[in-house]
Amino acid sequence: MRSPDRGTVHIIGAGLAGLAAAVRLAGSSRQVVLHEATAQAGGRCRSYRDQGSGMLIDNGTHLVLSGNGAVLSYVRTVGAESALSMPAAADYPFVDRADNSRWTLRFSDGRFPWWVFDETQRAPQTGALDYLPFARLAWAADRPIGALLACAGPAYERVLKPFLLAALNIDPREGSARLAGAVIRETLAQGGEACRPLLARDGIGNVFVEPALRYLQERGVALAFGDELVALRFSDRAVAQLDLTSGPVPLAGSDAVILAVPAYVAAAKVPGLKTPTAFRGIVNAHFRIDPPAAMPPMLGVVNGTCEWIFAHPGRVSVTISDAGRLFDMPRAELAETIWREVAALCELPGALPPWQIVRERRATFAATPEQNALRPGARTQWDNLFLAGDWTATGLPATLEGAIRSGNRAAELTDQRLRAAS
Repeated sequence: MRSPDRGTVHIIGAGLAGLAAAVRLAGSSRQVVLHEATAQAGGRCRSYRDQGSGMLIDNGTHLVLSGNGAVLSYVRTVGAESALSMPAAADYPFVDRADNSRWTLRFSDGRFPWWVFDETQRAPQTGALDYLPFARLAWAADRPIGALLACAGPAYERVLKPFLLAALNIDPREGSARLAGAVIRETLAQGGEACRPLLARDGIGNVFVEPALRYLQERGVALAFGDELVALRFSDRAVAQLDLTSGPVPLAGSDAVILAVPAYVAAAKVPGLKTPTAFRGIVNAHFRIDPPAAMPPMLGVVNGTCEWIFAHPGRVSVTISDAGRLFDMPRAELAETIWREVAALCELPGALPPWQIVRERRATFAATPEQNALRPGARTQWDNLFLAGDWTATGLPATLEGAIRSGNRAAELTDQRLRAAS
């Protein structure tokens, strides 16, 4: 039974980090209130019905790998595991727009990379020794990747670059070697069993958001939508009051706050907080059309405008990382440009179907060594205030895995603090 005497946890922000923190705390005897400034949960990880195209679309195509333990634990907890489809093997079909060659990377299941010795499993025009320099990233100091590797050649262009660009959302040459190393250690270095792509074919909201909200409501967590944080009021070493659009909320000594908002919002609310200051954008395009039966669920594109093409029931989607160069292009022109490439690669009609473009200018922090050094930990100088978000110091780039880990960590620290206070 929940008791206000044991403290109330106020979670500010119902993105994936805030949802993860709430899910982790929902089983405790403490009161939990989840405040969200907008009318819906999920942040950059949600689905919605687009009126213009008539599609249920995702505001971002988020790739989950079978080695993402925190994500899979969260999904199992909220009862949504069946909504993720997992292939039998870690196979990644690719096409190179420069010469129209096609191949499939087939990662062997064990940790030893047998696949690099088999020309039918590795990228064409590459040999086994071409992959050896990539191992330098696994435990590298935090320098730009371009300072450690010659970022050129078929093995880089056709294997390492597509995966690191997707994970870091920045040109890998500029990216943090430490963050790249973390991704490699947890996925590629673990073999195919950790690299199988898990796709939400019916929308990411049906995996990460709606099941979590049902889970929280069933456990008595209060959900306050349209309740934006205006200011934090501090006294001595603690947050003393939340100023919300719904009104002021004085905090008792046994209460705590988890701030799970974007970095730039947190920096504006918390005095002296150091956060990343540079960001990178992502473009997602959605087209209402039935994909061909032979089309793979996910297709990687090298030397094209598109980077990843996804086949969903009644919809084809495209993700383009580090896409700042495309943000000033007129939307209709961008849709035409992307569709011409998709149609050519996937044997689809050339006429532009109903479409929607989603552009996130500040989708992730810029994953450079300099920006990585600005990421704060979950603790703050105030005893009852904790931080969550993929921009905090998770050790990973701004991924779903990092967001959930940050929420879990903030929840653990909050629980420890409240136990000590009581």
